[in-house]
Amino acid sequence: MSERLPVEYVLPLRWSDDAGLEELSRYLRTLAAWVDVTVVDGSDSTRFDVHHREWPFVRHIPPGGPGANGKARGAVTGIRESRHERMVIADDDVRYDRPVLERLTRLLDDADFVRPQNIFRPAPWHARWDTGRTLLNRALGGDFSGTVALRRSAMRGRGYDTDVLFENLELERTVRARGGRVLVARDVYVTRRPPEVGKFLEQRVRQAYDDFAQPVRLVRELLILPVAVVAARRGGLRALLAGAAAVIALAEAGRRRDGGSRVFPATAALWAPLWVAERGVTVWMALLQRARGGVTYRDGRLRRAATSMRRLRRENR
Repeated sequence: MSERLPVEYVLPLRWSDDAGLEELSRYLRTLAAWVDVTVVDGSDSTRFDVHHREWPFVRHIPPGGPGANGKARGAVTGIRESRHERMVIADDDVRYDRPVLERLTRLLDDADFVRPQNIFRPAPWHARWDTGRTLLNRALGGDFSGTVALRRSAMRGRGYDTDVLFENLELERTVRARGGRVLVARDVYVTRRPPEVGKFLEQRVRQAYDDFAQPVRLVRELLILPVAVVAARRGGLRALLAGAAAVIALAEAGRRRDGGSRVFPATAALWAPLWVAERGVTVWMALLQRARGGVTYRDGRLRRAATSMRRLRRENR
């Protein structure tokens, strides 16, 4: 039997149905043989009780504290209750194997926060569509994944803002503001299960709303639609094809970066223009939601995507 790792694996969870319960239970049972697992479950009381009976091999607790973002509340609870200095926080669709888990946590020898790279397995059409976004993000710096690793001490015994939409960026910025070192590990590939098509479609505007936390990116994406309209009027189809080719070339650079060509298929970059066209529309829809008070989230609205670094540094002096 392999030696257990001194790591806390935190899974924030809030389910409205248990369609994936059997598969997740198998994964958690495997994880529990390697590390200590804490599931912070914000599901309704009936479902919570079912999960509690199903998972006697993990620590299963409800989230504590205030906050409109349930995943962030779960993460903060997990950080506070962690039994280990080294932690991995992951969405319920993330699937680690032991070698990747070991490598990710070893990187915490020299960093306080590590952001790895997700890859979709399997990859239906909508996962390939979203991989276009992934490759562009890799080319321009790094992609945000559904899992991170951090040192508990980097939080200085405190949590982070749980009333923002882009919770992983908020957590990363909070670590930076408190003096922690952040590592973007583009060459650490962690498997992620793709969402159902309905959920994928539901996420389009909400993911675009995340850009309000990154003003330069927001402006760049707001320009996609008007630039495309002007290009089409002046250069017709040829101009649009030239723009698509440039996007594909940029995505291909992201595919090849840090060994990505080993895990992303050769056709992956071809999907990037579709994602750019989508974002050129959904970012304006997100802007409209902003004007109406914020993006729809669960039963309410969230206005802030994340807190600025300037404000976080001021608050954490």
